[in-house]
Order: sequence, then structure tokens, then C-alpha cells
Amino acid sequence: MAGKELLDERQEMGEGPWDPYTRDCPTRQVLDRIGDRWTVLIVGSLSGGTLRFSEIRKTVYGISQKMLTQTLRGLERDGLVTRTIYPQIPPKVEYQLTPAGATLVPLLGSLQEWAKEHMSVIIDARNEYDQSESA
Repeated sequence: MAGKELLDERQEMGEGPWDPYTRDCPTRQVLDRIGDRWTVLIVGSLSGGTLRFSEIRKTVYGISQKMLTQTLRGLERDGLVTRTIYPQIPPKVEYQLTPAGATLVPLLGSLQEWAKEHMSVIIDARNEYDQSESA
């Protein structure tokens, strides 16, 4: 069996090797998901525990209902968030991180801290770049 075919077959069975530098590797989709700004903020909001849709939307200022729905569905599909629907009127829906999703909290928290810590340097660099480009 050729190398690419073997890799494809192993990946379809859920086995590695996973290499995000390979064009068709599914890890790229995962990196896209967890690198998305809305995912970072949603995972951060759920790090404190179970929340309802409206509570997440209030926490993640600026996210549209459509984007929140899409992001939560993607996180649920990837096994990072669970959705629990309670059979009552009106229906009650809650979201929480799965054990796999909870492992993202320290990683994404570190990214948030890095962004806050380096924001003034980045703003200065942007201003310098923009000034040199407009000259």
C-alpha cells in the first residue's frame, strides 16, 4: 500500500500519525477550531462551569446568535462541549466542557494572558508599521 493511502486508512480508523503540516491532515481542522477567537472566548466562559446559551452570549460580548450557535455546534461535534436539553417548556439547554474540552482551558488561558501581556508591544509595532507604510 502506498504511503499516502496507508496514512489515509490509518487516519480514517482514528490512528496517527497526525501531522498538521500535511495538507489533508484532519488536525488542521482541529487547529482551525481551537485557534478561532470565538472558541477561545467560549471555552473561557465555560471554564467556570455549565452555562445556558444566553449566559454564554452575555459573557462573550459581540458574538452574534448565529456565530455562537455555529461555534457551539462545532465544539460539540469535536467532542469539546456537551449540550444537555431538559424537557420542559420552554426547553432548557445547557452547555459544558467535556473532559477533552477542559484540557484546553489552561492552553487557551495562556494565549489570552500572552495577548494581554504583549498588547502594548503589538500596538506600538502596528503604529510603527502603519506609519512606515503610509510614508
